Amino acid sequence: MRKLWIAALAGLAFAAHAETPSEYPTRPIRFVLISAAGSGGDALGRLLADKMAPLIKGVFVMDNKPGASGAIATDFVAKAPADGYTIGIGGATTHVLLPASNPKLSYDSVKDFAPIGQVGTASILLIATNDFPANNAKELIALAKKSPGSVQYASWGIASTGHFCGELFNLRTQAQMSHIPYRSVVQIQTDMLGGHVKLAYVDMASGSPMVKSGKVKAITACTSRSPSLPDVSSYDDEGIDFAGKRMGALRWALYAPAATPKPIVGKLSAALKQVLEMPDVKTRLLDLGITAAFVGGDELRTMTAADIEGWKQIAKAANISNE
Repeated sequence: MRKLWIAALAGLAFAAHAETPSEYPTRPIRFVLISAAGSGGDALGRLLADKMAPLIKGVFVMDNKPGASGAIATDFVAKAPADGYTIGIGGATTHVLLPASNPKLSYDSVKDFAPIGQVGTASILLIATNDFPANNAKELIALAKKSPGSVQYASWGIASTGHFCGELFNLRTQAQMSHIPYRSVVQIQTDMLGGHVKLAYVDMASGSPMVKSGKVKAITACTSRSPSLPDVSSYDDEGIDFAGKRMGALRWALYAPAATPKPIVGKLSAALKQVLEMPDVKTRLLDLGITAAFVGGDELRTMTAADIEGWKQIAKAANISNE
């Protein structure tokens, strides 16, 4: 009986000192990134963390967990304690394309997360070394058709957004390019600058600075033109048909584990929305190839579920599987 009383008193003491949503956060928040340090996705995460921290009167600790097209980091967030002290950034690859191509994925991108909000939309950029013989999509199609299977393109993993963009290009143009999966965009950048790979899909945040500096050239954007590189033609411009304009939006968003208390998610969501309205943030996001566009959690969850079903059609047609 004495032990029961002690346990009960300990429970009351804990409850008396338990954190309330209004007090959150009282310790550092882990911010999980799906890409390696130095990548565009890393720059995006750090920008958001720097701007959100003073608004919530908290501190973010960045945690890069690249690999498996972002699945490692995303699964980590899904399985983290739902106390508001682990959040993560996700993209079209992690929350739409991997689920569309792998029914055995270790997480459910709709059920296992509490969406904090959409950050914005971005295109994927197809870049090439400056000595690559094609300068645009039309020339690339002609080059690939001249010798089927000889043109290779890299992406940051099987079932990544870059992989889907490459196979969509193949499906619609009969280009028959072959895919080289890498572990990260940073590795692609290193090998491209070293001359080891000539053609690659990268996120706009990573590719745009490389193009603007003249280190590489842009071939086309998947799926729409980017305000960051308005002179670069897109799949839309080239008539590379896509299954629905809205589904073509490639999103960045912030997520917490599913059972995270709603007041905490709401506090983070309000901070994110406020950050995305800042003029300097909008400008910096455009530099990263991202158009700021906040979407709330419930709407984002609905959009994600619909997008998964649409991309499953592309995965099946292109035989993309990440099982």
